[in-house]
Amino acid sequence: MIRFYNCKILTLDGNFDITEGCELWTDGDKIAYIGKEKEGIFEREIDCKGNVIMPGFKNAHAHSPMTFLRSYAEDLPLDRWLNEAVFPMEAKLENDDALWFSKLAVMEYLTSGITAAFDMYFLPHAIAEAAKETGFTSVLCGAVNNFVSSPDELEKDHLYFNDYGEGISHQLGFHAEYTTDIKILEKIAGISHKYKAPVSAHCAETKKEVDECVERHGKTPVELFNDLGLLDYGGSLFHCNYLSDRDIEIIKEKNIYAVTNPGSNCKLASGIAPVDRLLKEGVKVAIGTDGPASNNALDMFREMYLVTVLQKVATGNAGAVPAEKVIEMACCNGAVAMGIDSDCLRAGKNADIILIDLKKPNMQPENNIVKNIVYSGSKENVALTMVRGKILYEKSRFNTVDEYEVYDRCREIMGKFE
Repeated sequence: MIRFYNCKILTLDGNFDITEGCELWTDGDKIAYIGKEKEGIFEREIDCKGNVIMPGFKNAHAHSPMTFLRSYAEDLPLDRWLNEAVFPMEAKLENDDALWFSKLAVMEYLTSGITAAFDMYFLPHAIAEAAKETGFTSVLCGAVNNFVSSPDELEKDHLYFNDYGEGISHQLGFHAEYTTDIKILEKIAGISHKYKAPVSAHCAETKKEVDECVERHGKTPVELFNDLGLLDYGGSLFHCNYLSDRDIEIIKEKNIYAVTNPGSNCKLASGIAPVDRLLKEGVKVAIGTDGPASNNALDMFREMYLVTVLQKVATGNAGAVPAEKVIEMACCNGAVAMGIDSDCLRAGKNADIILIDLKKPNMQPENNIVKNIVYSGSKENVALTMVRGKILYEKSRFNTVDEYEVYDRCREIMGKFE
């Protein structure tokens, strides 16, 4: 067992209270105890020096292997960014390449206190292997479209990766309406009904996407997905920048998670999701970084800050989407959307834990720790990241990966693309 003591604890177990005078123990991959000091036998005892233990952040929308395109395709709108820059380069990417670039992404996640990612990409075996080798948690999301994979492959992946172990699981998914024919969507809906499984996809990312879907089908993407039965067992819709009143009704009725990606959406000038309204309507919202080709960082602190300040600007209300709601989106809602049992700190939950260093100028004074984390926190405050009971990152060092080997291999791979 590992003992964390002399700490403040933010459990997010139904409240936002900071508890002092308690300690937390982990046993294997689970949280074993949270409470007052008592005797025990431990493999290691960690003095937290008054800093904060809290649940890890969950990246609810990611494309990890796309680290290879960081700062490659810049200053373009989404349609040109995809068709002129991203898709041609992705055609050159092989499975072993994606493995190393996924490891690079995992390293960046850990430095940001991210303990799991909901990863949509067309090379799922590479992402799974990278997660297995580093000890990370990856929920793979199907990426079916007209050019990549198929409903049959999606079903095989769903069965294979949900029996994979090592912190890997799989959810059904497809890229987007504008890249996926109706016949394919109908088959995916059939798979969803067969397994009573949720389905996830990019949705309403740009106004052009929505307008063209209405031209093609006479309905919005959300309405189309609903009519096809794709949303009958829940799921997540990524971006959700342009939603009609009816779209929001459907999302709420079908218990869909709206996953906002403010960094990427700002950079591609795609739009701002109506997060404040969604929350008021009772829709569950989670946060994702999107891919490192469009963000370009994998930094949950930056995403949390953008979520709240963009809503304040968009609504003209400085009280819109307060820090507490943002923390809940980043830590709790993402976990539930991804099917991970670490939405809060509680005995029996997965030990996905981060230690936030308060002994930094940006976190002082401690007038309100939750608000400090969202409004002034940064990656420099992540002192430790534990995933399923294993400390993967501590004091700026990675425990399960040789960072310089990853840098060298990624550089070599990029050389062959020149």
